[in-house]
Amino acid sequence: MTLRCEAFLGHVKERGEYGTLEEAERAARVVLALLGAHLIGDVRAQLAARLPEAFALILLNPLQSAEPLSPERFVRATAAWIEGATEQTAAWDVSAVLSTAADAAGEDLLGQILLQLPDGYDLLFGRPQPT
Repeated sequence: MTLRCEAFLGHVKERGEYGTLEEAERAARVVLALLGAHLIGDVRAQLAARLPEAFALILLNPLQSAEPLSPERFVRATAAWIEGATEQTAAWDVSAVLSTAADAAGEDLLGQILLQLPDGYDLLFGRPQPT
């Protein structure tokens, strides 16, 4: 089931403790664009189908990543794309957006997503996996 845009942003806003929906939207756009560069095929399409249309389009039309970013580099890249962000605030942004995306995805799809990403992304999604 696809989340409505207002509901998706409301969850991101709450988790990120943002003052406005605009701040939540800015974080969501950046994080989902970076995530889209790391996902391929049916997994990316399935996640997009569960996101609001505006965010699905961002996920489906990413910049291409030359290589998968480690979780630490993903956070650094997020910080570089959000004006005024630090690595600490970017980690907060990533967590707020990816945990909301994980809820939208569900456990089965999230498992498939994590298989496409380097180790450690489970923590960014707020779903630590047993080792």
